[in-house]
This record gives sequence, structure tokens and C-alpha cells, in this order.
Amino acid sequence: LGTSPAGLSKHMGRDRSQISRSLAVMAEEGYVLRASRNASLNWRLYADAQELTAHRLRTDGQTALEGMVEDTGESCYLGVLIGDTTVTIAERVPPGSNQVGSLIGRPYPAYCSDCGQALLSDADDAEVAAVLARTDFAPHGPNTPADLDDFLRRLEGTRRRGYSIVDEEAEPGLYSVAAPVRDFRGEVVSALQVVGPKARIAPMLETCAGAALRWARWLEGCLQAPPGAASGPARA
Repeated sequence: LGTSPAGLSKHMGRDRSQISRSLAVMAEEGYVLRASRNASLNWRLYADAQELTAHRLRTDGQTALEGMVEDTGESCYLGVLIGDTTVTIAERVPPGSNQVGSLIGRPYPAYCSDCGQALLSDADDAEVAAVLARTDFAPHGPNTPADLDDFLRRLEGTRRRGYSIVDEEAEPGLYSVAAPVRDFRGEVVSALQVVGPKARIAPMLETCAGAALRWARWLEGCLQAPPGAASGPARA
């Protein structure tokens, strides 16, 4: 829905002529659409930006995963949230990995995954409760969250640290960390993960978390850059 310069002037408490000039400039740049005396946002630009984000997650995301594998020597993944599950959209495993088959496209319960905690870390408790309203907190490992309150307690730790740690919540012997990735709106849209056996990953937690955070910031720079902008790889 559009509004007039007079309406915007009244709402914002600004001079009408100044509003009109600003709208004219924005219309020339394609940010707003003018129809008669009204102006409205050009939502096509927003849709294009979201499409570009999805594309960059799969292309620049692969570069980030390659860097993480080089930094950690462990299997790394990029996941997104769909409903109350997480889905892997890209992966990179080191040479000699014993992973059987690809995890791309595989859904996993958000309440017991490092990716799920990272993806929900910016949501408030009420939003998290809405996402998990129909979730059955079935056990997948010895440390799986028992219920929503248990999950929220663990999520608070993720919020404080800036990355998630999942210790045998998803399955016995599995340990993983994940860092959230934010798009041009500043909203979490994906998470970079380092996953492996607890005996190997837990002692190198600082290295794995550092790599996930570093490459997450690099990937955010790619998602927030204008089309065609070049960006070099993250540096340790």
C-alpha cells in the first residue's frame, strides 16, 4: 500500500517539500514506486535481494566450508531452518572422511542440533516456543533436551557465547559447534557447523568455534555486499 508525501510528512514530522524531494530521488534509484500522488516501496528489490542471498549461501557458503575444513580438518556443514527442523544445504568433508553418502537435504530436529540452536539464537523465547510448539522432544542421544524449558536454558548459553555447542544431544558420541550467519537485514538465515566425534572435537573446541565464527563473519560480508562486489577469504 502507498502513501502520499503529505501523509509521510505528518507521520514523520518533517517538511512536506523535503519528503517530496527525497521520494523523487528514491524513485529515480528504483527504491520506491510512484503512482499519482502516492509512493510505495518497490518490493521487487527486496525479493531480488532474498534470491541473491540464497544464491550466495550456496556459492560463497561452499568457499566458507572449504576454509573451515582447512582450518579444522573436520567435516563442516551449512544449514538452514525449515519449520522446526534444520536442513543441510551445503557440506564439505576432509579427505579420508568415513561419512557414508551426502547429508545435503537431510532434515534434523532443531531442538537437538547445533545448527538449530545457532539459527534460533536471535529469536526471543516466545518466538522459539512458537517454532517448537508442535515438537515432540524425543531422545536422540544421552543429552537430548527433555523439553522446551531445557532447550531454552541451553539456548541462553548459545546467545552468550555467540555460537552453539551440542554434546551428544543429536546422537551418542557426537560433538558439534555452529555459528549463526546473518543476511542483509541482520537476521539469522543459516549456520556454519563443525561436526565430529566427541573424543576428537571437544579437545579442539576453541579452534573449531573460532573457525566457525571467523568464516560466519566472512560469509555475512558476502551476503551483505552489493552484487558484483569482490570479497577475499577470511584470515585466521
